[in-house]
Amino acid sequence: MATSFEEDPRIVMTLDAGGTSLRFSAVHGNKLIAPFSLRTAATDLDGCLREIVHGFQEVKKSLPALPVAISFSFPGPADYPRGIIGDLGNLPAFRGGVALGPMLEDKFGIPVHINSDGGLFVYGEAIAGFLPYVNDMLQQSGSPKRYSNLFGLTLGTGLGGGISRNGEMFIGDNSIAAQAWLSRNKIQPGLDAEEGASIRAVQRAYLECSGCPTCQAPEPETIFDIGMGLAPGNRAAAVESFRRLGEVVGDVMAQALTLVDGLGVVGGGISAAHPLFLPSLFDSVNGLFDSGQHRMCVHAFNLEDPRQRELFLKGEMREIRVPGSTRLIQYDPQPRTAIGISRLGTTQAVAIGAYAFALQRLS
Repeated sequence: MATSFEEDPRIVMTLDAGGTSLRFSAVHGNKLIAPFSLRTAATDLDGCLREIVHGFQEVKKSLPALPVAISFSFPGPADYPRGIIGDLGNLPAFRGGVALGPMLEDKFGIPVHINSDGGLFVYGEAIAGFLPYVNDMLQQSGSPKRYSNLFGLTLGTGLGGGISRNGEMFIGDNSIAAQAWLSRNKIQPGLDAEEGASIRAVQRAYLECSGCPTCQAPEPETIFDIGMGLAPGNRAAAVESFRRLGEVVGDVMAQALTLVDGLGVVGGGISAAHPLFLPSLFDSVNGLFDSGQHRMCVHAFNLEDPRQRELFLKGEMREIRVPGSTRLIQYDPQPRTAIGISRLGTTQAVAIGAYAFALQRLS
């Protein structure tokens, strides 16, 4: 589905900021240009601010035209609408409130917008990724059903979340909407969901299941290769590690989609391991409470499975007669949702989300 941003001539400079790296780029017509990275000076505020300014200056030098705005993701807590960063766990230099947005506006003379990475990821997927992908398939299949709401999760160092509703990013009154990491942990209810759905969760589960809690845990990519039989190691432990992650993620997704009533998308570095965790994710989403009640009002289809995708697109289409008339109309009585993996990749989705957010505000 084409968007109004694809042919837009304006350029927006973007940044995906984390505790270890600052990934700069610019976006022009939903395309990333001039990407590069710098290391984050996590404990040195002046050094970190210098790097951020320097990074945007370098991006600006490489652009074919002047940028109209800066729009980027930065960890929270933050007063995102005002551009003020709060006390960050992984960036301890930002203590007591740092007016990063106003500082950059003074330096570059253009509007600056800051948001959470999870929110921008989902917004990018809603603008040019997963949401139009699904609606295009529905249109091509002849279904009248369309979706306009999207909830998403990013699986990586932490568990991020975001909501896009009717073409806009949902931020919340305190700039802390969709804090998915604070959902319950289905497997260990006394802990937050991030402890069951993150890099450290997969590593911890692998060591526990392999019976070697004192060993050095492999990276999740290696654990995935072990689980797929592509690398040496404890295959059963690797499979169980991702099964647990899928169960926790599925429960978080079910809680959110019950409230949002839209589609679900998963991104982040761990999403590449979806062949191992999607089965348990859908077992969790489509499971039952102890009472026998279904976990959600809708059935969730796996868009990465061709057969499930076909059933989702088909629905239960029928024709019904308008009372007192011979006229027939199409009717699909099946409430349903679909969950799948990012169509853009997390970095590109965040950048496009930041781009679209800035242009929307300029308009």
